[in-house]
Amino acid sequence: MSITSAIVLYAVLWFLTYLIVIPIRLQTQGDVGEVVPGTHAGAPEHHNLKLKAKITTLAAAVMWLILFWIITTGAITVRDFDWFNRMGPAPTETGG
Repeated sequence: MSITSAIVLYAVLWFLTYLIVIPIRLQTQGDVGEVVPGTHAGAPEHHNLKLKAKITTLAAAVMWLILFWIITTGAITVRDFDWFNRMGPAPTETGG
């Protein structure tokens, strides 16, 4: 895995995780009971984005390490998902 693909994998994992973590324990203005005139009752009152960004960074790092290990060791390959044998036999290495 090249450095570029490793960074892209981490970025994708981070943003996907962040989108999942953002709504957790979100308190809206409607929940608190103090809706500011001109805003929607679903607007966030207490969002705790710094804490959620830290949680996201930690979770994405753990997932990245697991995926990095799987990819670099070859523990799971594309051929493991070839359930219908459409790829044909795996090429063999011939020694000289």
